[in-house]
Amino acid sequence: LVLNNYEINKNTIAIIPINAEKTKVYEKNKNFYVFKNSIKIIKDSCNFFGSSYDGRVDGTKSMININSKVPIIIEELNEIIFFPTSSPRLLTCCWISYNNVIKYIDLDGKTLIFFNDGTSLEIPISANIFDNQMTRALKLHMAIMERKKKLLA
Repeated sequence: LVLNNYEINKNTIAIIPINAEKTKVYEKNKNFYVFKNSIKIIKDSCNFFGSSYDGRVDGTKSMININSKVPIIIEELNEIIFFPTSSPRLLTCCWISYNNVIKYIDLDGKTLIFFNDGTSLEIPISANIFDNQMTRALKLHMAIMERKKKLLA
């Protein structure tokens, strides 16, 4: 299956670049290709849900005081949070769904990620870097939950 357009949703678990024009999208229990690079899918999904990518990045920076490899909220209602595995400016940057990761392990300098649908995926970054990105995404998630709690109080 090859698509020209795609919006991230709560079933999206990973966005993995193939080349400058093609990305492999992993959803729960299926995967397919999209004729866009990974950052374009991220940006288009932000726009689809009513914000710009830059706005999402700026929001994260102000909420949790992080300036590089920033996790972002793609969609607020379902708290869909994705984080980059490297600088988003690099064509090799993968985007991982924080919400769907259940565990990850070091695999000789790479990381093997286990998702809540039972699938796993190996990515070419160290488990330490991956752990740091998961922690940043967790901080963002906690900040969102705290703000929601204050709104409802």
